[in-house]
Amino acid sequence: MDTHTETTPTVDLAPAARQIADLLGGIDERQLAGPTPCPHYTVRELLAHVAGLSAAFRDAARKDLGRTTDTSPDTALPVLGDDWRAALPPLLDELVTAWRDPAARQGMTRVGGVDLPGEAAAVVALDELVIHGWDLARSTGQKFEADEASLRVSLAMLTPGDAGPRPDIFGPPVPVPADASLLDRTVAMSGRRPDWQPGD
Repeated sequence: MDTHTETTPTVDLAPAARQIADLLGGIDERQLAGPTPCPHYTVRELLAHVAGLSAAFRDAARKDLGRTTDTSPDTALPVLGDDWRAALPPLLDELVTAWRDPAARQGMTRVGGVDLPGEAAAVVALDELVIHGWDLARSTGQKFEADEASLRVSLAMLTPGDAGPRPDIFGPPVPVPADASLLDRTVAMSGRRPDWQPGD
């Protein structure tokens, strides 16, 4: 019997994607110009980044490689469309559906101009949703309640160890108390202060 299949959890993007979709209704238009924990992004640009990464990882799952998967997110500041409230939820749904196809995790794919295994891309996609979901909630004064499974996958990816070096797209880890929550530990490992507030 193949016990590996039974004991290896499947990365499910749905809870993290739902968190972001639920936050959209709590964003006031006046908050779009406000700061976020991402130093170079306002709330408007963070939303545009989430839309862009959702399209890129959706297409990476489908192996539909091209402009969305080949462009680095650092190329230019993302631009938010006027229809973002209506456009982002279905885009997140498409992202979730694409990664539920077993073929998405097979072989290689590309995202952000980087070639990587499908299994690894799924983990990176989940981490992007978790961390940027927290960014968005914190920037707009909303509560963020990530599910434990998503947080554990994200924390494992961000923590240096047997799986390889920590991704260099994040800032240096921020120290937190030994009894910090799983959410705070995950956020801190991404280089963010768990107590960040707009205006800091």
